Amino acid sequence: MTDLCDLTPAYIRDIAPYQPGKPISELERELGLTRIIKLASNENPLGPSPKALEAIAAALPEVALYPDGNGFELKSALASRFAVTREQIVLGNGSNDVLELVARAFLGHGTSAVYSQHAFAVYPLVTQAVGAERIEVGAQDFAHDLEAMVAAVRPDTRVLFVANPNNPTGTLIPGPHLREMLARVPHHVLIVLDEAYTEYLLPEHRYDAVSWLETMPNLLISRTFSKAYGLAGLRVGFGLARPAIIDLLNRVRQPFNVSSLALTAAVAALDDAAFLERTRALNTAGLAQLSAGFRRLGLPFIPSFGNFVAVEVGDSARIYQALLRRGIIVRPVAAYQMPRYLRVSVGLAQENAAFLEALEASLDETA
Repeated sequence: MTDLCDLTPAYIRDIAPYQPGKPISELERELGLTRIIKLASNENPLGPSPKALEAIAAALPEVALYPDGNGFELKSALASRFAVTREQIVLGNGSNDVLELVARAFLGHGTSAVYSQHAFAVYPLVTQAVGAERIEVGAQDFAHDLEAMVAAVRPDTRVLFVANPNNPTGTLIPGPHLREMLARVPHHVLIVLDEAYTEYLLPEHRYDAVSWLETMPNLLISRTFSKAYGLAGLRVGFGLARPAIIDLLNRVRQPFNVSSLALTAAVAALDDAAFLERTRALNTAGLAQLSAGFRRLGLPFIPSFGNFVAVEVGDSARIYQALLRRGIIVRPVAAYQMPRYLRVSVGLAQENAAFLEALEASLDETA
């Protein structure tokens, strides 16, 4: 008898599913630990914005109602913040949802998408899931090689994914170079500029990609409330592009893809400038703390512009397990073709210190 699952497209069966980190409660049960420090998922160690929590509490009595499928209030707040129209905004169940909408609307059989080696794992996943061809371009010192990526564009290419800063390497393409190279991308290719970590950039590294929308009709900017805004558990992201592109994404978007609590919290978080500044300051100090620790231990690492650092530890699988036994969760990145590296998220100062202490002990143990 033919198995129904064998009849699904081969490109679906061949997908290697995205592997999220284990939840803290599960690891506590498995390892018999009572306290675990999670530095694996690039979450905000400060938690969510206090304003967002207040807004959620006020909105709880209305959770029996469907959310606003058009996200009017959040779109209005974003339009005001970025000087765009509501018709230039699409909302997603996290920015991952925006990436998936792009794949469904612009990719398919007979098309291709270009992305960098060591870039976010979702790019090849969403490309393969719709039967399009994946074109991975080799990185240069763990960073996007934009010239090679533009050169890799083919007549059948419909999407070019660029992450800036990039996850999991933390590398940054300077704004002027990024703009110059993206301007060379043919107009039949949608440029997806993934700026999930842009809020962590210091003033000297910031650039205004939103203003490029006026001169780049094939540009879409993807952002999220999961990182700096501390709303990862609510899943809300957004994309900015010209109205015609947004219209296509809305045609494949689920009607109520963002929950009412997520919409409410995002509006409040967007208005909490003080919280965002605290987040940025904590992250800057945490990056310096981790970098100093790695130098002291003699470990190479990739200077990061995000809220995480990729550090070379040698036998990363063994070090990862040794850290787990000490109650520290980090992220293995062997699937990103970085088998000697671990990615560690920036935590509170005491969490960073505990990680560095556990890392030193783990290195000694496995030496």
